This record gives sequence, structure tokens and C-alpha cells, in this order.
Amino acid sequence: MRSDTVTKGKQQAPHRSLMNALGLTKEEMDRPLVGIVSSYNEIVPGHMNLDKIVDAVKQGVAMAGGTPIVFPAIAVCDGIAMGHIGMKYSLVTRDLIADSTEAMALAHQFDALVMVPNCDKNVPGLLMAAARINVPTIFVSGGPMLAGRVQGKKTSLSSMFEAVGANAAGTLSDEELLEFENKTCPTCGSCSGMYTANSMNCLTEVLGMGLGGNGTIPAVYSERIRLAKHAGMKVMELWEKNIRPRDIMTEDAILNALTVDMALGCSTNSMLHLPAIAHEIGMDFEIDFANGISEKTPNLCHLAPAGPTYMEDLNEAGGVYAVMNELNKKNLLHTDCMTVTGKTVGENIENAVNLNPEVIRPIDNPYSETGGLAVLKGNLAPDGSVVKRSAVVAEMLVHEGPARVFDCEEDAIDAIKGGKIVAGDVVVIRYEGPKGGPGMREMLNPTSAIAGMGLGSSVALITDGRFSGASRGASIGHVSPEAAVGGPIALIEEGDIIKIDIPNLKLEAAVSEEELAKRRESFTAREPKVTTGYLARYAAMVTSGNRGAILEIPKN
Repeated sequence: MRSDTVTKGKQQAPHRSLMNALGLTKEEMDRPLVGIVSSYNEIVPGHMNLDKIVDAVKQGVAMAGGTPIVFPAIAVCDGIAMGHIGMKYSLVTRDLIADSTEAMALAHQFDALVMVPNCDKNVPGLLMAAARINVPTIFVSGGPMLAGRVQGKKTSLSSMFEAVGANAAGTLSDEELLEFENKTCPTCGSCSGMYTANSMNCLTEVLGMGLGGNGTIPAVYSERIRLAKHAGMKVMELWEKNIRPRDIMTEDAILNALTVDMALGCSTNSMLHLPAIAHEIGMDFEIDFANGISEKTPNLCHLAPAGPTYMEDLNEAGGVYAVMNELNKKNLLHTDCMTVTGKTVGENIENAVNLNPEVIRPIDNPYSETGGLAVLKGNLAPDGSVVKRSAVVAEMLVHEGPARVFDCEEDAIDAIKGGKIVAGDVVVIRYEGPKGGPGMREMLNPTSAIAGMGLGSSVALITDGRFSGASRGASIGHVSPEAAVGGPIALIEEGDIIKIDIPNLKLEAAVSEEELAKRRESFTAREPKVTTGYLARYAAMVTSGNRGAILEIPKN
């Protein structure tokens, strides 16, 4: 056992004495030590129930003969961090989580791990850590929130942000806004639409790192507790068989995740996190993979914000396995990939049934023949940009309009809410990328303001920042190279005509190469917005969005 390094032999007597101080018995030290990474805290709604999940995991591990030992991981609530300096600290926590988990797991020589995340950065951060550490590992999330209900209709967090925009536009009263505030988020759990947290928890199932139901069983269901106990028991089986994350998270598994991503219509943030996870297993992930997979992968689900269904509906319809089984009818998945169940993908999904064709469209009746995400390129984004195609209304799939240029999110929000943005405009928000932000803030406030002001079918938004999974509309993010490194988005001027052609995967500025070259000659790099602390170190090491905003040591 790996833990023999700290539990066996005379040289380890000091180590055992410290474990005695923990109250561990000799019998416990003789068993495999299973680290349980708990993302529990009292500020993130998706994490407030994780203490119960962790307790259930501990019971499962102990029942199966292991010694469970808990240590923490941090978490940021993107919703609470939205629209202010806090959002600079969201994406950057992904790497803090991966690094700190690596440090804890290897410093204490755990034999196996159970990861208990839920929200946006914890899931990919812990998947990255699992690949690095590579001891038998399983994931069990805290589960999604139930949808809210306002005036007889189901709602989610995106509804709440859009209600603020509608109130600013005068189409929603203060009393109605308060009703949204009090009823939109009714339970603990990750927010109830196909936002980033739920996208990544579902994709964890697809990658093979979580048991069936990991992504969809609601947080408040007792079934979630039973799932956690089974995860605790299952990790001991993984340890006995020495099935490790790199046996599971292979290149084929990553491509499976990207395929199901297209079918589910996941958050555009998956196009940051899948490349980062792939990087940890040594896979060179080009975001262009998305277009090739999208061409042959139908979009089967329109969960909020793309449509009127929610995670609880997907769960009742058969969950992620039912979606995968639909895709497998056209042989779109690599079914021989190993998973934490001890079985292959094909074995896991062979008996899955689509119980609601209104929630999960059958493979021969999709919402569209192409997938939910698209990567656009052109002279404005030579290294790529990402749009959630399934959440774009038909009339905005092709759009042309004048650029309204803003060098930060706050200025754009002021202009939108101040009535300065009109139908046909293309809002450009730059210097919000991984380096320029720093931290690549999500733009849920401006996209929600556009929707709330009634401009969702006539105004586009492009940015070198990123979007919340709750964003909808012609919202194009991850524009690379970003403005802070001199990308073409930094050269756009007020009034330039921007051409968006999502079906043909194009994002262009109607500006000649000669004019762009002239502008580049007079371009000067901006001073960093932050020069001290973690954000400054992050900005010095982070790559552009097209590479997943991974960290690399700068070359001299």
C-alpha cells in the first residue's frame, strides 16, 4: 500500500505517533487510507449539503474495509461572485484546487481518494488533481438544485438575472422582482439548469469517474446519500483492482465527454475545462475538435437556459446514461472505455432507457443535427472563440452590426442598462481574458441585461472573457488571442462592422488586413490591472482561453 510509507516500519514510528494523536487505531492504520476531499462550506449553496455527502462516503469506505480521512478543498460561488472583483477569483480557483489537492494527497500518501465537489471550478479542478495523483479515485457530487417556481413556471438562476434586466427596462415591477428573488433558488445544490456545475458533473459520469446519477440526482433526494455510500464502497473495489484515473480518463474518454457535451448543450465553460483535464493526461486538445464532433453529433437536450427543462427533468427522463444510449444508436461513443463502475461505458449504458422524449429527444428527432457548441474563427479570433449554439435564437445565428467597444464589463453593463445599446449592435467586451482580467470573468450580468432589456434576439456580445452556463443568446466568448496579449480584439474600434456566421463557424471584423496592420503598429500593451498577490502570479503563467487557460511556466 502507498500508505505503508507513513504507517509501516520502525522509521515510521514518528508518523504513527502523529496518527495516534488523530485518534486512529492500529487497525485503522493497517487498512488502506482513503482521502475524502470535501468541498463543503457555508457560503456556496451547492456545497452546503456536502457534509452529509461526506458522512455517507465515510460510511461506505468503512463498510468496505477502508479508513476514511477527510481534508478540504475551497469553492467559490460564481453567482455570488458575479459582477464585481470576486469574479476574478472564480476560474483561478480551479488551479488552486488542483494544486492543493495534489499537495495534500501526496504529502500524506493516501491509497485512494473520493472527490466530493459540486460547483463550477471544483469539479474540473479535482478531475485535474485526480489525473495528476493517479491513485484509485471516484467522484460523487452534491447534486443539482430543484427548479424554482414563479407564477406557475419553473425558474432557475438565469431567470433571476434576466428579471433584474427586465426590472431595469420597466417591464417587471419591484414586487415581481422580489418574488423571483425569494423563489428562484429554493433548495441547496448546484443551480438547476445546464450551467457549468451541472455540465461538469454530468461530464464526470461520461468520463467514467462518477457513478450513474452523479450529475442529475437532485441534492435534496435521499437517493443522493445512497449514491455517496455506494461511491465510498466502490472506491475500495477500485483500489483492490488498481483501477486508476489515467486508466479511465483516456483520450477516447475525453472525446466521449465532448460528444455528450454537444448532445446535452453544456456550458461553454466545458471548452475551458475539458482541454485543461486533457492536458493533465498528456493529450493535446485543440478546441477545433468541437466542430468535427459537432458535425456528427445531434443536440438532444434543451435544458435551461436554452429551454424550459431542468436537471430534475433530465434525471426523471433517465439521466446521462439515457442520453449516451441515444448517441450510441449511431455509434458516436467509444464504448470500450473503462469506468469507476468496474465496467465499460457500453456495459453501463446498455440498459438505459429514455423515459421522456420531450426532455431527451430521440436520436432520429433531435433539436438540431449538429451539437450544442461551436468554435468560430476569423480575423477577429484567429485562435478561436466559443458559442453555445443551442442557446442562440434562429435570427441571431447570422448577424452583422456595428461594434460597441468596452474595455471592461462594468462599462458595458452601464451602457446596456442606460439604454445606449440598440438593436443590431455587437457589444465587444475586452481585456477580460485570463491575463487581461486577470481571471477571465463570466459575463452573466451583461448577457442577462441584454435579454432582460428585450434585446436578446437583436444584439450580440463578444468577449475575450467567458460566459456563465446561465448565459444565452449570441454570446461569443474565449476570443483568442485575448486583448492583453495584442489579439485582434484589442484593435477593434467603435463602429467597426462585426460579422457573425455561426453555421459557417466565422467571426470576422469587416476591417482590411492593411488597416489592422496599421492599428497594430500603434498598439501599446496595457499595464496589468493587478500587480500583487495570487492574481498577478496567475496572470504571469496563464495561457489564452483556446488552450483551456492552463498554467505554464513562462519561457525566458
